[in-house]
Amino acid sequence: MMETDLFQKLCFGVKFTKYSAPPKHDGDIEVDSRDKDGKEDRTEKAPEDRAEAPDTQTEGKKKRRRKKKMGAMEQKAQEINTLKNQHRIHTDGENVPDPVGQFEELQERYSIHRQLLANIGRAGFATPTPVQMQAVPVMMEGRDIMAGAPTGSGKTAAFVIPILHQLQRPDNQGFRAVILAPTRELAKQILQVCRQLSEGIGFCCHYIDKATKAVKFGPNSKKNCDVLVSTPNRLVYMLKHDPPLIDLSRVEWLVVDESDKLFEDGETGFQDQLAVIDNACSHSGLRHAFFSATFSNDVKMFCQSTMDNLVQVNVGARNTATHLVKQELLFVGSEAGKRMAMRNLIREGITPPVLIFVQSKQRAKELYSEFMYDSIKVDVIHADKPQAERDATVRHFMEGQVWALVCTELMGRGIDFKGINLVINYDFPTNAVSYIHRIGRTGRAGVPGRAITFFTEQDVTHLRSIANIMKESGCEVPEYMLKLKKPSKKDKKKKFPVKRKRIATVLHEDVNPAKRRKLSADQHQAQATGREQPTGKKQRKQKKKKSANHSKLQVDKNNKPHTNNNNKQPSKMKKKKGQMTQKKRRIPKTM
Repeated sequence: MMETDLFQKLCFGVKFTKYSAPPKHDGDIEVDSRDKDGKEDRTEKAPEDRAEAPDTQTEGKKKRRRKKKMGAMEQKAQEINTLKNQHRIHTDGENVPDPVGQFEELQERYSIHRQLLANIGRAGFATPTPVQMQAVPVMMEGRDIMAGAPTGSGKTAAFVIPILHQLQRPDNQGFRAVILAPTRELAKQILQVCRQLSEGIGFCCHYIDKATKAVKFGPNSKKNCDVLVSTPNRLVYMLKHDPPLIDLSRVEWLVVDESDKLFEDGETGFQDQLAVIDNACSHSGLRHAFFSATFSNDVKMFCQSTMDNLVQVNVGARNTATHLVKQELLFVGSEAGKRMAMRNLIREGITPPVLIFVQSKQRAKELYSEFMYDSIKVDVIHADKPQAERDATVRHFMEGQVWALVCTELMGRGIDFKGINLVINYDFPTNAVSYIHRIGRTGRAGVPGRAITFFTEQDVTHLRSIANIMKESGCEVPEYMLKLKKPSKKDKKKKFPVKRKRIATVLHEDVNPAKRRKLSADQHQAQATGREQPTGKKQRKQKKKKSANHSKLQVDKNNKPHTNNNNKQPSKMKKKKGQMTQKKRRIPKTM
């Protein structure tokens, strides 16, 4: 048998790889592997000799891979920084998740529910807004967040989307997410977004109209509920009831929308109610989310002191108005000048829908009465109206049956009316935060808007702060407004709006409501006929004149004065035959 045939049989099925000798290095001594007879020396080298020749080729490949990976990471970090700078996204915190440029990235990174992704597109969210780019990934990873973004930037969807993802699916064990809003109108709007994005997934989202209907959420209920949207006062009432009407022990997410409003001091704030609700949410894995267009230092300090692993997200400069609103300041001189300016705007032509803000419920009623008979379809909304009437007014305004809506600060927070073309600040806002939220009802979802603010000499104290906001938004502002004197500490402490005259074409006497008394029949008749009631010296003179005329009637037929003991006068005086019997007229007291 030939040696080659034997070799082929022994090596049948064996695969050989090409042998490559290690490269030579400088300093290596070349040794001839052949012996004296010219035959190759096949003796095996010692292990020490093999260790002295490292595989530099493998190390080179590792270095190239590492360099390539570092280059890809640097390129990705550069792209993320470019995205943040482009949309003016600022973050503060440890290990902040990267923002997303498209909603489809949520499917790759977090395996978001396909139906939820479809609902996002069906709701009209083609691409995420800046606040959604950063806030959604942060909440997806279960981090506490404090997010601030301009009005109309999609903050509601920024916290509803990650909440629905975190809950995964309904489990019929009670509420697992609570969303708080300062007004019932805003709470109902958030509820509508929750139901729209959770369609087809099975989540049950609820808003409690009345506390009497809360029995179905109590301990003996079926607990087929997942998300609760409510106002603080109503929820606190249910928690303090004996026994409690609702159980929040399984709540995993507590979201506070318009959080700076809830942290205000006085009657308009909800700090105490928020503390009660937070204590009732006793789940060990409870996470918090605070959203608003403006943030005060109180909110920031509270979040930093009570939350672990907090991430702060801000879009644009802090406490600024959106650049999509064309802002104007109009000096009107007096209250009468405001009415003239309003009628001039109507005469020049305004494109509805229009929101008109005033500082109190009483002034809202007065302005509505002043313009209800003009050539525009106007209505009014304020806290004194029943909830059914408020809902009907909002519905008519959204349907186009009402062109101009007179409102108070009730409508200045979070309400999203589609296509508001003009906002008129009939009464000057008392602070910059109120101004930002008022004009934020227009210029939403990328659609430009317009805002006009009337001001008088009484409003000069707060004029400089409003002018600075306008300048930061890119609007033209007269130089003298920016050089006005800063308000003093005493002026800053004034929480209440300035006292203004009544809104009426016919002049009325300003009466303090706390000292107002019942009007006499003569005064009612004078107001009905439009005559001005005498006050002060005029009223005292008329009183003396009436008493003098009355004393003349008490003279008898012998021209002797009638005397009365104990200063008592008879109720009736009989006259001569043919004369009428006259009763004593009581003189109304001064107001």
